[in-house]
Parts: sequence; C-alpha cells; structure tokens
Amino acid sequence: MAIKNYTTKVDVYTSLGEIQGALARHGATKIMVDYVDGKPTALSFAMSSAGAMRGFTLPAPVAGTLRAFESQRVKPDPVQAEMTAWRNVRDWVLAQMALVESCDVPVDQVFLPYLADNQGRTLYQVYKSGQLLLGDGGAS
Repeated sequence: MAIKNYTTKVDVYTSLGEIQGALARHGATKIMVDYVDGKPTALSFAMSSAGAMRGFTLPAPVAGTLRAFESQRVKPDPVQAEMTAWRNVRDWVLAQMALVESCDVPVDQVFLPYLADNQGRTLYQVYKSGQLLLGDGGAS
C-alpha cells in the first residue's frame, strides 16, 4: 500500500493554512513556519500550558516521504513528496484535534513529543539522545 496522500494535488501552502487554522482555533497564540532554501520544513507554534507559554515544532518529513515513494515504487518526485508530507501533517493535526474534542484531553498532551526546548529540540529528540531518562516504568 502506498503512503497516504501520495497523489494529492493540494498545494503545500493550502495544507499549511489549514494546519494554522486548526491550531489557532485550539489555542495557539503564535505560529511560525521554518524555511530552508525557500521551502517550508517545519511549523512551530506556541500556546499556554501549565501556566507558561510553550513552543511546539512539527516537522514535515519530506526526505522520509521521498524514501517511502522509492521503497513503494512511487515516482520519486520532490514536489509531490513535499505536498504529500505537508498533507499528512495536516491530516495528523486534524486527527489530534478530533481527540482533543472527543476525548477531553488538552492540546499540549497530544503534541507532547513535539514540545520544544529553548534550543529548538523536541522532547522526543531529547529523550532519544538519552538526555531524558524515564526509568524502567516499574518493570522488574
């Protein structure tokens, strides 16, 4: 089965706008897009959480999408990979917002792995590097 949205024709900026709208409707107070060589690579947003402003960073995995295209024998088109990556981020954000609305969980909880520190590293990146140790979770 091919990666989700591999045939999308939706422009990257349309997907970005839909993501920004969903985040703003659910409490984001600042939204910024990171660019490399004129192409959007990540979307960062801030919202109040636990009494303070917190930042979150959502990357668009364009390189990973290209690898998926190649392994799934989909034409490895960089423009299509960019549209697909951002459309999948958009779908994921909207799914998270549905959980917020239906499961009574806060927005910051569903985006917790993407919580960013003052160096721009996400919580998951810090955890993966071994700098955040959670213990064995009570396992013996």
